[in-house]
Amino acid sequence: MDSADASAGEKVKATNPKDALGIKKVSLHCVPVRPLYEVALAMMEGGRKYGAHNYRAEGTRMSTYYDAAMRHLTSWWEGEDIDPDSGVHHLVKLMACVFVVRDAMHMNKCVDDRPIKYPGGVNIQEFNEVAASIIRKYPNCVEPYTEMDKGQRVVTPCDTCTDERRYEQFWCMKNCQIAGISG
Repeated sequence: MDSADASAGEKVKATNPKDALGIKKVSLHCVPVRPLYEVALAMMEGGRKYGAHNYRAEGTRMSTYYDAAMRHLTSWWEGEDIDPDSGVHHLVKLMACVFVVRDAMHMNKCVDDRPIKYPGGVNIQEFNEVAASIIRKYPNCVEPYTEMDKGQRVVTPCDTCTDERRYEQFWCMKNCQIAGISG
């Protein structure tokens, strides 16, 4: 097969017929290796603590791994990158939780103890519509306070209010000018 026979821009070497088959299989080269190795470390830690592949034999409760995943996610979100118990990044521990649950699902060893579904689902569109309404009501979003600029923002009250906040741009709750204060 030469490159002219390849479909939709797929390039196939004329000298290697395996290319024609290989490009139609799961592309493991798309998975970044370093995070994969990190997940392996988290799984190794779990295996040493609980026994490798214990979830395949004993099963899992979805709630247990949901709770663990959310603890890792919220710890990371609140600025703690590394899990102090394992020394592994919280996001990697979260991925390991997802790997365990998904593997247990494949093995039919997962207890689905999720709550009863809402009739009609969660309907995220409803929440997005309310969010859009809030954005229309407050079109000039004030920048959030973040860890990267903690302690670097200083503001004094403007002449129309007394709201003192630490912020590099001058503003107040009454949507006063977001430019420099004159006075």
